[in-house]
Amino acid sequence: MPPHDSSSARAPASEGTSQSTGSGRQVLSDSVYEQIKAMVMDHEIAPGARVGIEALSRALGVSPTPVREALARLEADGLVVKRSLSGYRATELLTREGLEELFEMRLLLEPRAAALAAVNAGEEQLDAIERLVEEMQTHPGPTGRYADYRDFAALDQRFHDAIAVASQRPLLADAVERLHSHLHVFRLRSVRSADDPTLAEHERVVRAILRRKPDRAAEAMAEHLTRSLQRQLSQEPKS
Repeated sequence: MPPHDSSSARAPASEGTSQSTGSGRQVLSDSVYEQIKAMVMDHEIAPGARVGIEALSRALGVSPTPVREALARLEADGLVVKRSLSGYRATELLTREGLEELFEMRLLLEPRAAALAAVNAGEEQLDAIERLVEEMQTHPGPTGRYADYRDFAALDQRFHDAIAVASQRPLLADAVERLHSHLHVFRLRSVRSADDPTLAEHERVVRAILRRKPDRAAEAMAEHLTRSLQRQLSQEPKS
């Protein structure tokens, strides 16, 4: 009988421990990211204010490492900026001009993406887009703190991103995603009424895509974005 190899017997346990540790670190990293993101979105970290790694580490009761990882992700989101010698700062809120420019870009990209999605989307992509609209109906819009409408905001962005991906134009989809428009707009903290038309506008876009009508899909998306901009401009952003 060959000698017993104890190292091989221990290997699975060691691997499991490593996977468990890695999973735990990811959960911590995601949690810290969401906590700091909420502080920025709710203006607990004021627009333009310095974001101190050590201070956040102490406030959240974690080491500086997950804070640094979170800030790197938030920089990619466009919610913080890193400057040499001065560290991270929360980005300023969009001005009226900045908001108009953001929607100008969206109006250039997203109606075209909707039209292409009506032609090119696969059946699974169509089902996924339809499910996103249905799921949005179960979540409250931005009427309170970010934690209360985080799921709605995430679904809103996923809806627009999914349509762009379904266009089968990778560069177009990447451009839409990189705008991070949902974060900048929701950060303005506009209060929505119970009869907010966003979902109805989304449904019109989806119907046109499902019916494979590219012109109508583009028109519905342009109408949605134009009205969304008008709703934003009709109220003063809260500081």
